[in-house]
Amino acid sequence: MIDWPAIARAVHVLSVVHWIGGLLFVTFVILPSLSEFEADRRLAAFDALERRFSWQARISVLLAGISGWYLFDVFGHWERIADPGFWWLYAMIVLWALFMVMLFVAEPLFLHAWFDARARHDPEGAFRIAQRGHRVLSTLALITVGGAVGGAHGLF
Repeated sequence: MIDWPAIARAVHVLSVVHWIGGLLFVTFVILPSLSEFEADRRLAAFDALERRFSWQARISVLLAGISGWYLFDVFGHWERIADPGFWWLYAMIVLWALFMVMLFVAEPLFLHAWFDARARHDPEGAFRIAQRGHRVLSTLALITVGGAVGGAHGLF
């Protein structure tokens, strides 16, 4: 007999590891490394690296959402939505929704074009925006992952 919840949990964890791990790698390894490049080369390298990862991130975020929804439903955790003690569930849902909007709506519709236009006029400022944005998202992701792991194991 196939244990679908176990498979969904594995898919969920692997998706989150890939998604958040990639975000952290970009934030704490790639962006600091690129700060040593000249401004015009820095943004071109960032764009090439980010584009290569963005489709992977889209798949991971989508799989994390599908598997998370399935697990939430199969274990009947709907009553937890009303319990503030499960704040980490809200954090997971909000972080996931934020990335869904960014990756599937904002980036393809306007964010990438806005960033490119900004980079042409102010490459240093555009790079600082990218760094700040990634740092904020990474901080939110780390708080969420820590809260989810702690919450799932009875810490909260």
